[in-house]
Amino acid sequence: MPRAIENRERDLAPALTRGIRILEVLADASGRPVTLSDIARTLGAAKSSTSNLCGVLDAAGLIRRVEGGYALGHRTVEFGGAYLRTFNEVREFYDFCSASPALSMEVVQIAMLDGSDVVYLARREGHAPLRLTATIGERFPSAPTAVGNVLLAALPDAEIDGLFQDPAAFPRRTGQSVRTLDDLKAKLAAVRERGYAVDENEVHPGISGIAVRVPPRSSAAPPLAIGCTFITAVTTDEQRAELVSELLDLKRLLENPMQPAYLE
Repeated sequence: MPRAIENRERDLAPALTRGIRILEVLADASGRPVTLSDIARTLGAAKSSTSNLCGVLDAAGLIRRVEGGYALGHRTVEFGGAYLRTFNEVREFYDFCSASPALSMEVVQIAMLDGSDVVYLARREGHAPLRLTATIGERFPSAPTAVGNVLLAALPDAEIDGLFQDPAAFPRRTGQSVRTLDDLKAKLAAVRERGYAVDENEVHPGISGIAVRVPPRSSAAPPLAIGCTFITAVTTDEQRAELVSELLDLKRLLENPMQPAYLE
């Protein structure tokens, strides 16, 4: 889902804005080639100027010409990797999950909030991987997801109101998906009281999730969410409690790596 670039009428660098939009269009295509004509049509630009922009991006390795049009280039992976390397939390996350009795069995992910969506930064497969869950770099609506809810719960109501004015922010992915702002606020109130978020079959039928929020270590870093996804029907209450306990241990470790991960 490409993000809207605001204040286009006052854009001080229209060529750069269009270049960013081209990257968004190709990212949204999920690996399918996009023709020059389709890119130009989406941008509302002439094919000649769009071709020039694509040529510059191609030369920089950000996009590449393929049969049928254009696709993202290798430099986008390099930039993504460089961004992720700024988060020491990611390395600590993988190490912790590998050694955890309960979390090592499930799919565990790190996500950050971006508008009314969440973006997934890391993913560790459990012993029974769930192919329906999000992959690294993928965007999901925050309203139905546990990782989204735990991050939204830290925001003031006025900011939540602004983020969820568009009904499209409430996609009905299952019959349990939250549909209204009032229902979302009720969920977030429960998250604040409980200390963690729960998604009961809201993103995929039969798949539930639990998530905790990790405050940023510095003012330059975003808050993160760590979420665990599991099959609803075969996960007992005792197993859920163990997952919550280990997620909270991981949260404490990522907040302060100098203290023990497992606390009495």
